[in-house]
Amino acid sequence: MEHLIPDSAFQAMPLFMLILVAMGSVWVLIRGADWLVDGAAGLAYRVGIPKVIVGATIVSLGTTSPETAVSVMAAWGGNAGLALGNAVGSIIADTGLIFGLGCAMVVLPADKFVLKRQGWVKIGCDFLLASLCYFAWVFHGDQAQITRPFGAVLLVMLAVYMFISIKWAKQHVALSPQTDHPLPTCQMAELKDKPADEHEVSASRSAWLLVLMLVVGLTIVICSSRFLVGSATVMAARWGVPDVVIAATLVALGTSLPELTVGIASIVKGHRELLVGNVIGADILNVLFVIGASAVAKSLPIIDPTARIPEIFLYLHLPTMLLMTSMFLFFIFTAIRKGSFSRWMGYPLLILYVTYVVLQFVLTAGGPTHA
Repeated sequence: MEHLIPDSAFQAMPLFMLILVAMGSVWVLIRGADWLVDGAAGLAYRVGIPKVIVGATIVSLGTTSPETAVSVMAAWGGNAGLALGNAVGSIIADTGLIFGLGCAMVVLPADKFVLKRQGWVKIGCDFLLASLCYFAWVFHGDQAQITRPFGAVLLVMLAVYMFISIKWAKQHVALSPQTDHPLPTCQMAELKDKPADEHEVSASRSAWLLVLMLVVGLTIVICSSRFLVGSATVMAARWGVPDVVIAATLVALGTSLPELTVGIASIVKGHRELLVGNVIGADILNVLFVIGASAVAKSLPIIDPTARIPEIFLYLHLPTMLLMTSMFLFFIFTAIRKGSFSRWMGYPLLILYVTYVVLQFVLTAGGPTHA
C-alpha cells in the first residue's frame, strides 16, 4: 500500500490537513470494519459455514493481501529482507496485541474442531519459519537465505492449506450444521438482550450483497489504515518523535491495523469467532503467503543490514514469536477443555507485546547495528 500511497503524499500536507486526515481515517476505518464484519458474518450464516472458518480463510486472506503485495514489491525493488520483518512482526502483533486484547476484553469461544486443525497449522508454521531461519544461520552465517525453491514450497503448502480448509469447513458443517461452537452458559446472558440483527446479518440480504459488503469493507479498511498510519507518522516526525519510536510503534502497528480493527468490530457486533479465526488464519498466511510469495520474487536474506534484517531479528523477534506461539499452544489446550478462552489469558500476551516493543526501542536506540 505504501507503493500506491507514498509517504511524500502526506509530507506535503500542512499540519491541520494531517489532523483532519487522521480523524477522518478513524471514522472511515470503523465504518469499513462494520461492513466487512457484517458481510463476512452474514455470508457465513447464509452459506452455513462457521464464522470461525470464514475468519480463518476469507477475512484473513483479505487482510494479509496488501502486506503480501507490499512485501513482494519490496523484494523486487531490492529490499527483500523487509518481508521477513513484516511477517514476523505481524505474527507477534496478531497474537500478542490483537488476540491478547480481544481475550482480555471478552471471553472468546474455543472451537475445538478449528483449534485442533487450523490452530495446529498456525503453530506449525511459526515453528517451521523459526527453525528454517536458525538452521540457515547456523550453517550459512551471514549468507543465510530463504531461497526461491523454498518460497515455492511455501506457496504449494498454502494451496494445500486452502484446499484442506474447504474440506474442513464441510466437515465442520456436517458435525454442527445449525450453529458455531456455543459460548459458555455464563456468557449467553451477555447476548440475550441484544437484537438478533447484531449477531446475524438479515437473511433477506442476497449473497451477492453480502459479498459486496465484505469486499468494499475490506478495501475501505486497507485504504483508511494506510491514510491513518501515514498521516500519524508524518505528524509524529514533525512533533520531534524519534524515527526509531515511530518505526517500533506506528509503523509496526500499522501492518496489523486491518486485523486489529476487524477484531474489535467483530467483538462489538457479537461475532467473536471471527477474531479467533482471523488471527489464526492471518498468522498462517504471513508464513505461507507473505514469505512464500516474497521469496519466490527474490531470495530473502536472514541477516543483512542493507535489507534491514540485522541480528536483532534472531535474538529478539524470532524468540518473541516462539514464546507467544508457545503460550498460545498452552492456551489452546486449556480452552479446548473449557470450551472458551479465559480473559486472564490475554494479559500475559499483552504484557509480552509491550515488553517486545520497549525492548525493540531500547536496542535500536543504541545504533544502526540494532535497527
